[in-house]
Amino acid sequence: MARGAPRYDDHANRFQEDVIATRLQLGDLLVQAKLVTAADLATALEHQASHGGRLGENLVAMGALTQNALDAFLHHFPTEPADIAATGIDCVDLMGLMMKLIYSARLQTVRQISDAIMLPARMVTELVQMAVDRKLLQSLGVRGADKVGGASYGFTEGGTRWALDALGQVGYVGPAPVPLDQFNGQVLHQKLTNEVITFDRIRKSIGSLTFDDALIEKCGPGLNSGRAMLLYGPPGNGKTSIARCLASVFSDIVYVPYAIAVEGQIIRVFDPAIHVAVDPAGLSDDGRLPAVRHDILDARWVPCRRPFLVAGGELTLEMLDLLYNPIGHYYEAPLHIKALGGCFIIDDFGRQIVSPTALLNRWIVPLENRIDYLKLHTGKSFSVPFEELVIFSTNIEPEDLMDPAFLRRLPYKIEVGAPSLDAFRRIFETECAKVGLTLSSETFDSIVCRIEIDKGLELAAYQPKFIVDQVIATCRFMEQVPQMEPRYLDYALDNLRVHRGATQQPAHQPQPQPA
Repeated sequence: MARGAPRYDDHANRFQEDVIATRLQLGDLLVQAKLVTAADLATALEHQASHGGRLGENLVAMGALTQNALDAFLHHFPTEPADIAATGIDCVDLMGLMMKLIYSARLQTVRQISDAIMLPARMVTELVQMAVDRKLLQSLGVRGADKVGGASYGFTEGGTRWALDALGQVGYVGPAPVPLDQFNGQVLHQKLTNEVITFDRIRKSIGSLTFDDALIEKCGPGLNSGRAMLLYGPPGNGKTSIARCLASVFSDIVYVPYAIAVEGQIIRVFDPAIHVAVDPAGLSDDGRLPAVRHDILDARWVPCRRPFLVAGGELTLEMLDLLYNPIGHYYEAPLHIKALGGCFIIDDFGRQIVSPTALLNRWIVPLENRIDYLKLHTGKSFSVPFEELVIFSTNIEPEDLMDPAFLRRLPYKIEVGAPSLDAFRRIFETECAKVGLTLSSETFDSIVCRIEIDKGLELAAYQPKFIVDQVIATCRFMEQVPQMEPRYLDYALDNLRVHRGATQQPAHQPQPQPA
């Protein structure tokens, strides 16, 4: 398992396990991307140990990987910076961050500091020496056999005051950030359109869910274009389900920074509630592969599955802007920045607290130009690529939600309607099979008749599971084995829709009094 370094929370004055990855290496990620197998990797490592060379070169030489595939992978693989200048962050800023980490996490050794700031030990040694030269740190000797990583340091009296002052200016304490230009470049390297989606990939992603092939054929081109998509239709027919399946069809690994630096300000990006970090594969006992150093990932980036984010009625305009922390003096990235390289679903569109018009106006420029503009509290604006798939899902008529100008900016408008009778039966049979119920033709026909005629409803994809769940709940209450008891079905069907009969008169009406 990858070792995690704790992140100091300046508000609660405690640590959180938000830091996920250590310095993963190329071999780990090639296996995760399914470009090579674990067996291929083991053979290549043995060959590398005896003959030298880079890991990728050995994999190509043995035929486990083509050069083109390797080049494409390395094109967006952020490798460990060669020196402090290559980080893109000023050395004084890095030293300040290091001092805050030492103070907050009570770190002492170079190895501990390296794991917390996510920079190589050789760079940390340089930063420590800067602090020693300024009489902020002092040597405490060496712990263990590792003369570099085991070197220990402690604060001088002036160093403690310096660290507290740094915390007061910027409360961010965590891995070193990456500069904006590197972040923007990485986003462009890992676009969704790098992957080619096929019919079979979508069908496999859908799995046991029942959707017509025509719906897949309509959605596929939208996925390959990376352009916004509108899913509309009556409620309960699987718009959210199909959106989730479309999002899960992508398999590439993307790299998400813990934080980015913009004009001296820090913006936190990596969010463990949204980003799913990949597990390292084939690690040796000491936690890392015996590969050469230049095959190591820049640990300031977390390798993740493509992000998938759903926002429903709780979405507000504030969630789409930088959130400034006035106490810590740093920012939290908005939702759509955290979703870059993945999918952002606006569920139940039109039912948000913010008006549809205001929300649509916020999205017009990003959807049209593939660029979004954010503003710091200092007034400085900056741009980021808007490379993600936005899916709007609604059961309200699109013409009632948006004007023609915005509809034009949604090139893929796909109706998810009621299932056909055959599809409805397949869904029902699948739900019954899950709980051991038998669905006879007579029972099915009776249910359809009750739904369409007695209740005046259209068939919907959610109804079979709703009915089956209600029948099972009643059987459990009655202490009976699951069965399609007619009166239990009646109870379930009655719960599909409230009674809408004529208003009944009271059973006992007062008699008029004689004049």
